[in-house]
Amino acid sequence: MKDISELTEMFNLKFNNPDLLTTALVHRSYINEHPTFNLPHNERLEFLGDAVLELIVTEYLYLKYKNPEGELTNWRASLVNAKILSQVASEIGLDEFLFLSKGESKDSGTKARQYILANAIEAVIGAIYLDQGWDKTKEFIAANVLTRLDHILKNKLYLDAKSRFQESAQEKHGVTPSYKVHSEAGPDHNKNFVIGVYLGKELVAEGAGTSKQEAQTAS
Repeated sequence: MKDISELTEMFNLKFNNPDLLTTALVHRSYINEHPTFNLPHNERLEFLGDAVLELIVTEYLYLKYKNPEGELTNWRASLVNAKILSQVASEIGLDEFLFLSKGESKDSGTKARQYILANAIEAVIGAIYLDQGWDKTKEFIAANVLTRLDHILKNKLYLDAKSRFQESAQEKHGVTPSYKVHSEAGPDHNKNFVIGVYLGKELVAEGAGTSKQEAQTAS
């Protein structure tokens, strides 16, 4: 685990209360293994940071773009979801500063780690907000989150995979994709569907999932 001072140098911030930043990096699992640790886990800071992040992104989109509310909502969601935030955390190198249990430390690269990283970056935002104020927090979010918006808009990543495919099929082939259930198995509480996606009569892909919607998206 790296020294927290390296992180403050990377952020180019001098924390008045360094314990706030340390707390932002403490996962609940670490406290479970180290109950006498002198700081709490990061979930309260995550709660705060989530709200601050959403407000700053919302303000930016509102002031910069004249698009309708529905589009801005989709753009915001594409910026503040767990996938993007975990990427931000990974690029910063936050993984090397986290306080994790031995079990969680071994699970790098998993979906669970993705959520831990996303939650940690929200907690870091909460810590910056409490210690440095609104303007410094906006600078951090502008540098690490809002810079991704152009790529998202250019590649229409604010649309889900199914919507992107539908739009592409209509543009390139003038055809709206249709979906057919190929198979359905398992008990009602644990169904598994295999669904084919067609352009006209041609089967172009198959996908599986525990719901029809999930299988359609997977295809």
